[in-house]
Amino acid sequence: MLSKLAFRNMKRSARDYLVYLLTMSLISALMYTFNSLLFQNEAGKYYDAEDMLEVLVVLATVFIVWITAWLIGYMVRFMMGKRSREFGIYLLLGMKKGTIAKLYLQENILLGSFSLLLGMGFGILLQQILMAILFSMLRMTYHLHIALHPGTVIMTLLCYGCCFIVSLFRCRRKFKKMNIHDLLEAERRNEQIGEKHETLKQFLMPLSILFLFLFWALFGVLSNDIQICLFLIGLVLTIYLFYIGLSARIICYIRKGGKRIYRGQNLFLLRQFSGKIRTMQFTLGTLTALFTLALMGSSIALMFSAWQNSLLEYKFPFDILLYSPDPTDDFQDEIQFLEKRTEIQDLFPYRIYTDGGNRVNAWMLTHLQAWGTMFQNPDGTPDMDKIRQKLENESVYCTYDTYMGLSDYNTLRAMLGYEEINLSDTEYALQIKLRLEKEVRSVGDDLKLADADGSLSLSCGGIYTDPFSQDGHNGGDYLIVVPDQVLARMYPYYAELALDINGPAPLTLREELNELRYDKINDTMIGGTDISPALKGNRCYGSDTILVFNAVNEVRENLRSSLTYMLAALMIPLFYIGLVFLCVAVTVLSVQQLSDSARCRYHYDILSRLGVKESGIHRLILRQLAACYLCPALLAVLISGKMMLFAGKLFVFATGVPVSPGSFFLKSTALFFGIYLVYFAVTFISFCRNVSR
Repeated sequence: MLSKLAFRNMKRSARDYLVYLLTMSLISALMYTFNSLLFQNEAGKYYDAEDMLEVLVVLATVFIVWITAWLIGYMVRFMMGKRSREFGIYLLLGMKKGTIAKLYLQENILLGSFSLLLGMGFGILLQQILMAILFSMLRMTYHLHIALHPGTVIMTLLCYGCCFIVSLFRCRRKFKKMNIHDLLEAERRNEQIGEKHETLKQFLMPLSILFLFLFWALFGVLSNDIQICLFLIGLVLTIYLFYIGLSARIICYIRKGGKRIYRGQNLFLLRQFSGKIRTMQFTLGTLTALFTLALMGSSIALMFSAWQNSLLEYKFPFDILLYSPDPTDDFQDEIQFLEKRTEIQDLFPYRIYTDGGNRVNAWMLTHLQAWGTMFQNPDGTPDMDKIRQKLENESVYCTYDTYMGLSDYNTLRAMLGYEEINLSDTEYALQIKLRLEKEVRSVGDDLKLADADGSLSLSCGGIYTDPFSQDGHNGGDYLIVVPDQVLARMYPYYAELALDINGPAPLTLREELNELRYDKINDTMIGGTDISPALKGNRCYGSDTILVFNAVNEVRENLRSSLTYMLAALMIPLFYIGLVFLCVAVTVLSVQQLSDSARCRYHYDILSRLGVKESGIHRLILRQLAACYLCPALLAVLISGKMMLFAGKLFVFATGVPVSPGSFFLKSTALFFGIYLVYFAVTFISFCRNVSR
């Protein structure tokens, strides 16, 4: 009998809280899908970042379990409050508290089990889609196949089950403390709206708005971590206080008899809206925080995606590029090895030179925005002591300026399919990264180069930004191209070998090259090879930040796939967290609105009797729901927008991604409101159906 009653109540709950059921099914599907990356990731075995993906997925799962447990606990308490009168009647009929608690636990276990099975069925399909996308990003072929891994299933059951068990046992303790009077009066207390000190509370709204203006004005100029932390704490408090002030403001407006109160159904809408905010003010603050985190997570994921799509090809223009700190290295061992493992179409060993000076390094450190004025004297001249200390202790640039001969440069350009360049005997060319082009336009006016003995002055004959592997191979950020005769007065600094191969490189080629060249490179770096001490410090990585990558052995196909996998390891958990946070928050919002539909049925029935048509009632419901939905969403957009615009500007500046800094947030917001509108439409349809019963 008890089981039949539990099953009947479960079906009723599934119908009344369909949004909750669908969200729990979606969460269980996402859990299964992303847990499969820990046990069924066929692509991970080829890449060093496999552990990174596993760690980030586990960390994301911790956040997901926490927020899912909060959702389940919230819904269990919410449904128990809505059914408190029913449970009170059960007690009056002689049913024991333990029996009622057992009945309620069975209902929720049945509901959770149904959503879990539904979600895992969808998760199997979603897992195949995720793997197909991942393999496509890695430019690998994936063959669809359905396989249930015990580890994935057990992990999903544990995560999902723990969320339910913790929430249901907390609910069981609450049952034991309640009596018939509390249960019968609980629903009535939930409907009561206390209106105390509203005149004072209404000032919290303008104060909150003022803080938000200060947040927009000052967030980008906060100078230290303490200020940022204090400001963020104030922002969190502002989110919660805003709703207290908004509700009080509306109540005071109604009391004063504002001009627009009696226009149409404004009085009804204002009372509904203020009452809902008052009963949900803490929940709305939490939902706003969740929306903010969801928008930030997806925006950051889109930043990494933009870097991958626009700059990954730019980073590695050569099929294979090998570095040697020994300028006398002829790379014979490497060439013989690569002839066995690949089909070489063209190869070119060459040297990078230096004149033993650092005038170009000093110019870069005093003119690029990345360094500001930290390497300048008060009068604006270069502080050479700081510059030398920077070059000796860090590998941003080589210790000395880096040069290449014109003939070598044109040979490499021909390998890459670029047109050759021409220089006169008194000109040099600057080869530099694309992201720095605007910052070095004045180099021709500011920087006149001389050869080693100072007998020849060289002026800038052109700036070139073609992809040229300038993360430590062909210089760091920059390379000075000079006529070949100028090299006679310089010193070979280090050696490079560029190769063009036919077809894709083997998946493990870079690892094999690392093993082959480890001892050779290591001996040279520590001085085992006879290199002049004056020419040490020829290893650098440039001024890139956020995403910095430097490799002794560059194999384009291997590195492109490896970095794509690493970026996927960052993007996937961020999208995972953002999507779940969004779904959880909007589910709570939708369920709260649907719970009011039965109570509002009486009010809308009165409006119908007063002559309001069904279409008018639907418009009124639309306005009522829109106000409750837009309030936390717009506040979240306002808060996350400032932070993501600031972060996007820094990201574009640091990486050179050729997109607008605001594009990441705009795309994230479009995705956010797309999902938001789906939930809103389902809630609106369900609300209208409940009111029309």
